[in-house]
This record gives sequence, structure tokens and C-alpha cells, in this order.
Amino acid sequence: MISNSSRIIGAVEIGTGKIAVLVGEIARGRSLNIIGVGVAPARGVMKGEVVDYKAACEATHHALEMAEKRAGARIEEVWLAQTGGHLDGFYSEASVNVKSADNTVTALDIATVCELAKEKELPAGRSRIHEIRRPFRLDGRAVPDAEHLSGRRLEIAYWIVHGHEGKVSDNIHVVGGYHLEVRELVLASLANGSLLTTAEERAQGALVIDIGKGVTDYVLYRDGHVLVTGTLPVAGDHLTNDLSIGLRVTPAQAELLKLRHARGMVQTRDKADKVWLNGDASFGDRQIPKLAIETIAAARTLELLEVLKHKLGNAFLPEHCGAGIILTGGTAKLPGLEEAATRVFGLPARRGEAPAWVKDELKDPMFSTVLGVFQFGLRAAHEHAVPARRKTGLLSNLTRIFST
Repeated sequence: MISNSSRIIGAVEIGTGKIAVLVGEIARGRSLNIIGVGVAPARGVMKGEVVDYKAACEATHHALEMAEKRAGARIEEVWLAQTGGHLDGFYSEASVNVKSADNTVTALDIATVCELAKEKELPAGRSRIHEIRRPFRLDGRAVPDAEHLSGRRLEIAYWIVHGHEGKVSDNIHVVGGYHLEVRELVLASLANGSLLTTAEERAQGALVIDIGKGVTDYVLYRDGHVLVTGTLPVAGDHLTNDLSIGLRVTPAQAELLKLRHARGMVQTRDKADKVWLNGDASFGDRQIPKLAIETIAAARTLELLEVLKHKLGNAFLPEHCGAGIILTGGTAKLPGLEEAATRVFGLPARRGEAPAWVKDELKDPMFSTVLGVFQFGLRAAHEHAVPARRKTGLLSNLTRIFST
């Protein structure tokens, strides 16, 4: 039975391969109970971006309707995951001299330095998604909260994530077409990182990589905080495409070969080891060398991981990534992916596991983003103050400041 004091929230991921919706009952603003699930094949979405509005609406609304039916309740508001190659980010830093005569940091000092760090204007057509605060530095030393401490120079830095205004708006309007209001935007990378890492692992440093069907999202933690996030427009579909071209098979046949026989690293050594293309003795069925399948898939897998390592650049330092590499997403099921990641990054890699509170039926990687949307949103709302919204339009109203 739904309590009168609870809120019914929908966590939604509009992905390239699937639409996932979870319905959560949030009691007293903190306790979460998952009461409904809806999953539908995605349509009208490529690389995390809506390309066919009508098709995307139909698929998303089907998943929302399914989730509400199973929950036996109407969703009141939506927290929407954000991904796509249009997302980008940059660092913005600022510093101020502490104004008080006794060098005690005041709330005004903090407000001033934060506003200075966030005041950089975005290019036309871009919308802020997150402003992720790093720890304060007071006279060069990192402090979680500088107020009332003594020092002369206060510094702060933000990792500011922004996206194409039209593409962000498209996702919002898809949900809005179901007569629901999007109240929060949460980066898919932050959602996965929040779910699949512990506070201790974030303190040690960790790289979380979510390899989906159309895009790869990532978040790098250092000293307990987000250092860098981003999205690559390369993912599982590229393995399928390479197999289709290299083996001269249809994309559908290539997808089945990928799921059944592909690997992140080559294991087969016998060139005579072959598998059937269809396996049903139909016209055109033929045998394909297993080594060829593994070689093509492994080459693309290593290339994807190398591109990510290059994108991270000097931000990725193995000595500051003690918790290693954590892999999730549909393509993370690829055998040998952990070995490939270890080879590229020089660190232990593992598949991410949902925490113990997640029910068994939701532990599949397909739910990690929407589960993480709930966990990240609730943690951010209670650990950090959220500034008032500016009434300057839909996208501005959705911008929230989350410190992680």
C-alpha cells in the first residue's frame, strides 16, 4: 500500500538498445522501495540521441506504462538519465582571498568563490547538465568544508558537464509526451559510478566504464570525488558492424555471432575450429572460423579501450586508481573484456556488481543505470544543498548542482 507521505518517482533510461524504467516509492525523502519495472526495445534512438521522435515516444511510453501497471501506481515525476556523444565537460577553477580580519572563512567567501568558478558562459545552444564540485582548497590543503576554518586563500574547482540543448530537450519531451514532468537530469556515468562503487573505492580511485549498445559512458574517481566524466560514441554496435563487414554476414547474423562466440581477447588458436552461421541447415548457412570472430571482436574492443585511455589523458594515473577498472553495460558481458581492460589500463578489471540491497531480478547490468539514478539522486540530495532553481525556461529549471 502506498503511503500518503511517500513520493512515486520514475527513473528512466532512454538508451540505444533498450528503454528501462524503474518505479520507486521514496518514503520520508530517503527510504527507497522499487515497486515497478518496465523494459522495452528502443526505437528511434541512435548513440543515445533521439532521431525519430514518434518511434522513441512509442517505445518509451510502452516501458512507462508497463512499469506503472506493475507498480499499481502512477508516477509523479521522473528522474532521467542522460547520455550521448553531444555531452562534453570542462574544468573551471576560481580562488579568492579570505576577507575576514582573523582569516576565518565565512559563508560569503564560499558563495563568492563558487559563483566565480561557475560563471563561465557556455556557447550558444548548450545547456548545463551538472556542475560537479571538487573539494575546497584552503592555503593549498584539501578540505571538504572550508567554513569556519582559518586560512588566507580559498580555491574551488568544478567539472562542468554540458550538452546540446536541442538533444537534451528531445529526451525531456519524449517523457513529457506521457504527461510526466522530468524533475532531475542525471548523467548515466554518475549513476553507474554511484551504484557500482563504494565510498572506500572512490577514495582509492576507480574508473567505471559502461559499454552499452550505442555509446560508452565513463567516470573517473580520485580521492573520493569525480575527476572526469564523459561519453564516447563507440560501443557494442561497432563490434557488430565490424563482424558484419569482416565476415560478410548480415547485421542480425553478426549480432548473434557476437553474443555467442565473440571475445574481448583472442582465445581460440586452432584455425580449423569453426561454428555455424545460422545452425539451422537453412539455405546459405555456412561455417565461420571461430578465430576470425574472436580476432575481429578483440581488435575493436582493444581499440575502444585505447580511445578511452587517450581521451582521459593525464587525468588517468594508475597509481591514483587503486580500486581498478569496473565494467558494466550490455557489452560488459563479453567474455575476456576484463582481460582486455587490464591489458590497456595496466590495472585489475572486473564486472560491476550491484550492491546487496538490489533484488536478484534487478542485478542484470541493464538496470545499473536506472538503479544508479535513484542512488545518486538520493545521495546527492541529502549530502549536499541544492540551490534554488532559476525560472528561466525548462532546461534551466532542470539544472541541479550535485557535488560528488
